[in-house]
Amino acid sequence: MKRVSLPLVVIVLSAAIASAQTPQTHPEGHPPDFGMQKWGGIGADFSMRVQSYVALRTELERGLPALRVTDDPVEIRRAERALAERIRLARARAKQGDIFTPNPGGRGIRINGTYPEREAVSTVPPDVLAALPSLPDDIEYRFTGRDLILFDTRASLIIDRVPAALRRPPRHP
Repeated sequence: MKRVSLPLVVIVLSAAIASAQTPQTHPEGHPPDFGMQKWGGIGADFSMRVQSYVALRTELERGLPALRVTDDPVEIRRAERALAERIRLARARAKQGDIFTPNPGGRGIRINGTYPEREAVSTVPPDVLAALPSLPDDIEYRFTGRDLILFDTRASLIIDRVPAALRRPPRHP
C-alpha cells in the first residue's frame, strides 16, 4: 500500500511563509520558483485511509450519549474523552505513518494522544489547504510547532503527524 508523501506540504508551506514576509530583492533579479509535486494516486490512498478512520470513529460513537449544544466545557470534555478512549482502545497499536508517510524526527506529539490544551489552535493557510487532499468534517490539518498533524475535533485526538513538515526558509546573507 502506498503511503502519502508530503514533500508537497514542505514546498507549499515554504511558499506560504515566503509570501507572508516582506518582499526581498533577489540577486538573480527574479523571485524563486516554488514548484508543486503532483499527487497522482497517493492522494486517493490518503483519502481512503482517512475515510477508514472516520468509519471506525462513527462505529465507536454508537452507544455514547448524543452530543448537544452546550456552553459547559466540562460536558464537552467528558464527551470528547469518552470518544477518545474508545478510539484509543480500538487503535491501541496506532503509530505515526498509519495515515501519513512516516518521516524521521520530531517528538512530543503522541499518536492517539489528546491535543495539548496549552497549544494554540493553529490554522493552515488556505493555499496550503488547497494543495492537500480534502478531509471529512471534524478531521482537520493543524500545525503544532513545525509538525503537521491530522486532528479529530470530535475526540480532540491526534490521528497522525508529519514531523518537521514546516521547514524554515533558507537565510540569505
